Amino acid sequence: MHRLSPGATIGILGNGQLGRMLCLSAARLGYRTHVFGPEADSPAEQVASVSTVAAYTDEASLAAFSAAVDAVTFEFENVPAAAAAFLAAHTRVRPSWRALEVCQDRTKEKQFFASINAATPPWQPVNALDDLKAALTKINPPAVLKTARLGYDGKGQAKVLIAGDADAAWSTVTGGKPPAPNGTFAVLEGFVDFACEISVIAARGQDGKIVCFEPAENVHANHMLATSTVPARINAATAAAATDIATRAAKALDLVGLLAMEMFVTADGKLLCNEMAPRPHNSGHWTQDACGTDQFEQLIRAVAGLPLVDPARHADVVMRNLVGADVNNLDGYLADPAAHIHLYGKAEARPGRKMGHVNILRPKSS
Repeated sequence: MHRLSPGATIGILGNGQLGRMLCLSAARLGYRTHVFGPEADSPAEQVASVSTVAAYTDEASLAAFSAAVDAVTFEFENVPAAAAAFLAAHTRVRPSWRALEVCQDRTKEKQFFASINAATPPWQPVNALDDLKAALTKINPPAVLKTARLGYDGKGQAKVLIAGDADAAWSTVTGGKPPAPNGTFAVLEGFVDFACEISVIAARGQDGKIVCFEPAENVHANHMLATSTVPARINAATAAAATDIATRAAKALDLVGLLAMEMFVTADGKLLCNEMAPRPHNSGHWTQDACGTDQFEQLIRAVAGLPLVDPARHADVVMRNLVGADVNNLDGYLADPAAHIHLYGKAEARPGRKMGHVNILRPKSS
């Protein structure tokens, strides 16, 4: 294990709200932070010790960044591969580039799930319109077409409700331009008749120890997470199985840091893996106020070589995202001592923009 001394600097690639909350957790443990990202006056820059505003392709800035930090982690996984590889050649990067690479590409992600015997919804790779039409003979619509890389919060996706929607869906995800010839451009996924959606956040330390936060039940609106509720409405066996999948995935990736696993729970109790992300996750924000330690501190501990701690929950909780104009209607939450508000420092409340979240606590029921 390589333990960082108090006062060491942790580099964070990405300077959004997840980076902001990582900076705050690092500060509580005595670490400085240096964030790197393309946007000025970003949520993370506002609270970091040092900030570099530069493109992820700027190797001179990346070199200076790597020389100024003692270790690097990520606040999101969609950074250019070259940037991550460049940093890994110059300093310690947690999680490893291998974990990042698998999670960046939906085809590799689904192949990885299969390798650890974790089930997924039916899917097919798609590189051309003819591929899509052929895939629709194997996966009966309704289905959804998703770009293999860079999609999130509903971006890079199109529903295919009937086979006749193929042309329009292909045009939507390609923007009318032919895809690059290398790799798999998109995947077609069959719709799942699920009872609920859940996620599990696993943390793995440098010593290989893995601890998991209990599953959260997630509800989406307009392709974006709206609420996460804990405890989830699942039985103990399903919760244990979901935690086991997250544990196996973190171990198989040899990950040091966090892994968020999103899953569907079918009506008959089966688990189908949807996506994973090697970073803090929106569906783990509830941990900030309902647990003895939260997802952000666990990541800092893992990166710094500190022991992970039991993330036991001490309250029931509902996390609500504050999106767009929601941030202008906080009076009810401000007057409620059970509501814990977290704002991201964004000046402009645009439609669909995550402005913050609130964790509403209640006495623990189970």
